[in-house]
Amino acid sequence: MRKKVLSMLLASAMTLSLAACGSQGGEQAAESAPANADAPAAQTETTQADTATEPAVASELTDGKFADTRHITVEVYDRGNDGGSDPTNNVYTDYIKKGMLEKHNVEVEFVAVPRWTEVDEINNLLAGGTAPDVCVTYSYPTIKTYADMGGVLDLRPYIDDYKDELPNLWTWLGESNLYWDSDPENGQTWAVEAKLANMNRILTFVRKDWLDKLGLAEPTTKQEFHDMLVAFKDNASELLGADADKMVPYSVSYDVGWRAGTLIESFIDPAISDKEFYVNGFDDRKLTQNGTKEAVKLLNQWYNEGLMWNDFAIYGSGDTTEDDMMKAGYVGAFTHNWDYPFRNGEDSIQANLKRLVGEDAKYVAIDPFEDKNGTHNKFLAGPIDRKIFFPATNDEPLASMLYLDFISDPETIQFLQLGEEGVTCNKLDDGGYEIVAATGDAIQNSGMNIDYTITCNGLHLTSDDLTEKTLAHSYAGIDVEDVIKANEIAKTDTRVGINVKTGDIEAEGGVGDTLSAKRDQIYDQAMSASVDAFESVWDEGVADYLGSGGQAIIDERTQKWEATYGDAENIR
Repeated sequence: MRKKVLSMLLASAMTLSLAACGSQGGEQAAESAPANADAPAAQTETTQADTATEPAVASELTDGKFADTRHITVEVYDRGNDGGSDPTNNVYTDYIKKGMLEKHNVEVEFVAVPRWTEVDEINNLLAGGTAPDVCVTYSYPTIKTYADMGGVLDLRPYIDDYKDELPNLWTWLGESNLYWDSDPENGQTWAVEAKLANMNRILTFVRKDWLDKLGLAEPTTKQEFHDMLVAFKDNASELLGADADKMVPYSVSYDVGWRAGTLIESFIDPAISDKEFYVNGFDDRKLTQNGTKEAVKLLNQWYNEGLMWNDFAIYGSGDTTEDDMMKAGYVGAFTHNWDYPFRNGEDSIQANLKRLVGEDAKYVAIDPFEDKNGTHNKFLAGPIDRKIFFPATNDEPLASMLYLDFISDPETIQFLQLGEEGVTCNKLDDGGYEIVAATGDAIQNSGMNIDYTITCNGLHLTSDDLTEKTLAHSYAGIDVEDVIKANEIAKTDTRVGINVKTGDIEAEGGVGDTLSAKRDQIYDQAMSASVDAFESVWDEGVADYLGSGGQAIIDERTQKWEATYGDAENIR
C-alpha cells in the first residue's frame, strides 16, 4: 500500500516537472535532474511520514544472515553492446546471487536500465513507484529532487547504526565517500558516493602509424598538435588512399564539454582558487569557468579549417558512428576516456584497427595541451563517481546495505573484475593477471565490470601490488606499453577536487536537465559556427544559460561558500 500511495504522489508531482526536462548524455556525464517539482509542504511532510522506514534492529541478523529469506532488486545498466552478455543473467550476476544468498540469505534480482537514457528511466521508475531497491545514477540532482518529495530514503541511520555489519563498505568507502553528500546541518544522506579506484579521466590519442609515415614527432603543444592535424588533412590521400574523403583529422564527438576536457582545462589558470572552481563547478563540463570560452574558440577555428569531424553534433549518446570511423582507420586523433581505445577485447578500437588496417596501426596517448605554466593541467573530480541511493519504496534497506557491503568485499570485486582464472584471465609469473578475451555469458559489458562493482570504478584487487601488476595487462590484446604510457600521462599534472561542505544548493534543484541541454547546445553551436559568428553565438548562449538558472546557482554557491568559509579563497 505504501508503494502505491507514494507512486501516486510522485507521479502527480512529476507531471508538473517533466515538461521542462531536456536531453543530456555522455559517458560518465554529470547527468541532470528534472525541472523543479517540489511537492507542497504539507504533502511532503505526509509523504515522508508515511514512507519513512526505521532502521531494522541488528538482532534480525544471526552471523550476518536473515532467518527468513529476503528479496531485493538492483539496478544494472544495459549498454546494448553488440554481442554482449545479458546484463541481468550472466556469470557475474550468478556469482553475486549465489554469494548474497549464502552469506546473507538475500535473493537478488537485477533490473536492466538503459545506460544512455538512465536519468530519464530512473525518473520514470521513481515517479511510478517501481524503481529498484538499489539504484545508481551519475545525477545527484535527480536524487535530491525526489528526496525533497519524500521519494528517497535517508541512508544515514543505516550507515551509522549498522557499521559493524558493513565492514567492507566502511573499509572501502570510508567516511569521506559515505558522508560526501551528507547535509552538514542535519546529517541527512540521500546517497553514498562510489569510489574511483583510479581517478584517470580523459586523454588525447593519435595514430602512431600516421605519425611514423609522415615523419612527425608526437605533439607536445597546441601549436604542434594543430600542425599535425593540418599534415593529416593535407596528406589524406597518402594516409587513406581511395578513402581520403573520409579523413577526420580530430574528433571530439557531440559531447564537447567532456570530450575536449583536457583542452578546456589547459585554458584554466592552474592556480585557480578553490572558491572560484567550486562556484562554477556545478557543471563538470566547465561551461562557466574562466578560460572555457577561449578553448572553444580554438576548436571553432580548427573546425572552420576542416580539421574536425564535420558532423559531430548529429550523433548523440549510444551512437556508434564515431567508434566505427576510428575502427575503420579514418580518424587521426581523438580525445576520450583514458583507456577508451583499449576497451572491449576483440571489439576494441585498437583490435579492429589492427585487423582492418594492419599490425602497425594503433592509437597512442599523447599530452599536447599545455597550460600557461607549460604543464598539462588536468582537473580531477576527486575520489567520487556514481551515486547510490534507495528509493522510499525500498522495504529491505538493511538487506540492500548488506548488498553494498558484499560488492565492496575485495574478493568480490576481484572476481567481478577478473572473472575465472583460465577462462577470462591468466596468472602471470610476477603474480599479476592478464585478461583473456571472454565469450558468451562471461563477457563484461563494461570496462572492469563497473556496472556490477557499483561502489568501485577502476581496477581494485585484493592488494595494491596485485592491482599495479595487473593494470597494464587488463586489456586483452593490447600492448602493455601503450597502457602504461596512457596511465602515466593521465596521472601527470593533476589537481584533485575537494569536498566543499556547504550543504545542498537549492537553486540546483529541478533545473539540471534544462541546463545540461542548453550547455550541450552552446558547445555544439559555438564550435560549428562561422568564425565571425562565434562571439555572438557563445555570448548569447551563455546569457540564456545563466538566465535559465545558471546564475542563481552561481550566486547561491557564492553565498554559501562565504557563509561557511568566510573570506577564504582556498581550504585545502
